[in-house]
Amino acid sequence: MSTYFISDLHLDPQRPASSRAFVDLLGQIHPTDKLYILGDFVEYWLGDDDNEHQQESVFTSIATLNRSGTPVYFVYGNRDFLIRENYLQRFGMELLPDPAVIDLYGQRTLLMHGDLLCTDDSDYQNFRNMVRNPKWQSQFLAKPLQERRSIVTGLRQTSQQAMQKKLEHIMDVNQQTVEDIMRKYNAQRLIHGHTHRPGIHRFEIDKKECERIVLGDWYQDTSILQFNQTGYQLLSLDQMI
Repeated sequence: MSTYFISDLHLDPQRPASSRAFVDLLGQIHPTDKLYILGDFVEYWLGDDDNEHQQESVFTSIATLNRSGTPVYFVYGNRDFLIRENYLQRFGMELLPDPAVIDLYGQRTLLMHGDLLCTDDSDYQNFRNMVRNPKWQSQFLAKPLQERRSIVTGLRQTSQQAMQKKLEHIMDVNQQTVEDIMRKYNAQRLIHGHTHRPGIHRFEIDKKECERIVLGDWYQDTSILQFNQTGYQLLSLDQMI
């Protein structure tokens, strides 16, 4: 039995290769396995009524996997937090909080999308607080679809311009924030995405050995974290097949 973690697939009809790769991944997962999707599954989500970008065939593949016996868990990212929980349930996915704590082969493990760890980027954190507010979401989703599309297009352009002016370290995690949240949840392992900087970081918290595993994005490759009883590895889909 294996447990798989993926994040930042940014699935988009304009990039069908990534969607095909994801479906191929599902074909490699056995009924006894588990799958965790840690946010930014799609490039953006305007609402459950946006048929243009829902990629229902991809979600149907998840439902098929779940019916075979594989649990599928989902954590919101900064691109897909408007997917409603009942929509996820419809396709066999269980929504987890961010952060979430799981027992991973006997090790207490903290799961996050990762954007909450980037506390040096105060502008982003303020924006996140605004769009995660249920009142803002209700007002946004009540607007006509075309208006929502226009708003998101403007927000994406503003975000891209802002990112070009930010220093690299500003958009990465803050180590003190990492240690504080791992200490808060009494976890010695943290798995997250968001930064698109895959890697394994080891450090000490209160004289205990800890590690932070960062998932990569799927823009150019297919970043997959596979865990089993004997250990783990960061790999690509080609390495699994």
